[in-house]
This record gives sequence, C-alpha cells and structure tokens, in this order.
Amino acid sequence: MTSNPDPTAGLAVGKSAPAVRMDGFVRPDARTQGAPSQDGRPQDGRPQRVMPLMRKIEVACLSASGSDLSFSRLVPALGVFEDAFAAFSRSTLLTTARGLIAVGDLWPGDMLRTVGNGFQPLLWKGATMVVPQARDQDPAMGRLTRIAADALGIARPMHDLILGPRARLTQRGPGIRTLTGADAALIPARDFIDGDQVIEITPATPVQVFHLGLGTHDRVLAHGVEVETMHPGPAHAVPLRGDMLALYLSCFPHMPDLATFGPLCLPRLRMQDLDLFNVA
Repeated sequence: MTSNPDPTAGLAVGKSAPAVRMDGFVRPDARTQGAPSQDGRPQDGRPQRVMPLMRKIEVACLSASGSDLSFSRLVPALGVFEDAFAAFSRSTLLTTARGLIAVGDLWPGDMLRTVGNGFQPLLWKGATMVVPQARDQDPAMGRLTRIAADALGIARPMHDLILGPRARLTQRGPGIRTLTGADAALIPARDFIDGDQVIEITPATPVQVFHLGLGTHDRVLAHGVEVETMHPGPAHAVPLRGDMLALYLSCFPHMPDLATFGPLCLPRLRMQDLDLFNVA
C-alpha cells in the first residue's frame, strides 16, 4: 500500500482484462468482447458487450479475530466503492498516540485521535488511485481538492490541505438543525470549491488516496479540519445486492455486514441543500 504508484496505475476493464500488477494496472485497448471486423460486426460472431470499468483497491486491516490482513483486488468503478477508498491524500497529517503521522504511514492498530470518542484504534485502511483524465470514469475521480490555510476559518486548515475526491467535512451553520435536527452535518469537500481558497486540482500523474475505518463512524482532525472516517451510509441506501454486495463486504473483513458499521455520527448533506434553505 505504501509503494510508489505506477504512472499508469489504477484502472482496468472488466473480468477479461489482463492481470493487474501489484504496482499498477493494465488498460486494454479493446473495450468490448468480440473484436469487430471492418463492417462493424464481431469477427467471432458474438455480440459486442461493453466491459465495466474496474478500479484497483488495496486494503490493510485487523480482522475480527485481531490478526493483520492485507490484500488488493479489482472492484467496479462505482460510486459506492469509490466512496470507501478516496478521502485522504498520502501526506495528510493526523494526530495519533505517537504524534502526528501522515495517512500514508498509518497502519491498523495505530491509535487515532477522533473528534467524538478520544483515541480509537485504526481498524481498516483502504487505498486506490486518482487517475487523471482516465477514460469513462467519474471525472471527479481524476481530481483532488486543495483547501488553502484559514480558508474555512482561523487555523482551518492550519496549512494547505489536499483531500481526495470522496472526502466529507463537518459543517456547522444556519439551516442544518432545521434540515436535520443536528447541530452539524457532513458535506463533500468538493462542495466547498470556490475557485479561490478552495480549488480543484488535477495531478500530473496518478496519485494514491486513502480512507480510514474505525470501530464506529467518527471524524478526525486533518490539519485542523474535521474529516469523516469511512462509513457506507445507511444499509437501505447501499445500492448493492447479491454477489455485488458480497464483493463490497469482502473489502471490509472487520465488518461482517452493513449493520455492523453502526449509525452515522452526523447526517450527510450537500451544500446545495443548505443553499436552497438559505435562499428560502
């Protein structure tokens, strides 16, 4: 998980794609089964079938029995999977019992300081690649969000903070209690982009991004900004069934089912929800 990313790392196409190397990925030239002839028909007579885009993920975790596990695999490049692996940049500093440590150097078992529950053990760490300008992916998965020092308030962040495309931040303000009944909500970091103090950046080459899982949903302070830990959301809102749900759960050996993740520590909103409230 901490190896230098391959310049072509991150994505592949379908189950028929070439094997994925541990340090990267192979992008096939063909996007369909059955190569077409000059008249557009498949040469082997089979109908063409578009293969799904797949994303390489890496996991390090403590199993339910407390043993160390690490593995990598391909998963569909769907939002529900990408949300679980793309919140923190490698260099983001978090407070642990051993002092400030970059996310890329954390390992399951490290004690992380949380906003709601003091120091808690890191149980799960997932990683994937932000691949700029990759064909057919969600464009957001090729970009990062950079928040300038003091952009969200004094020492929020203390110095520039770069987050992955699926990070969510704690937001407080008028309207949140009326909308949710809570004093704060979790808003995608991308929703704060203003083109000035919070900007979108496209890396020159693929870069690794991470997410972190604890025993319960919480927030950690990243350079003074509250960023949520990994949670799939309410079980009824996870759009997966059957084999796809089993594949998703296999990425989290420390959690036997969706219910084990427990409740969200705060509701999730979009900035546009608050904008509509403020306009009204």
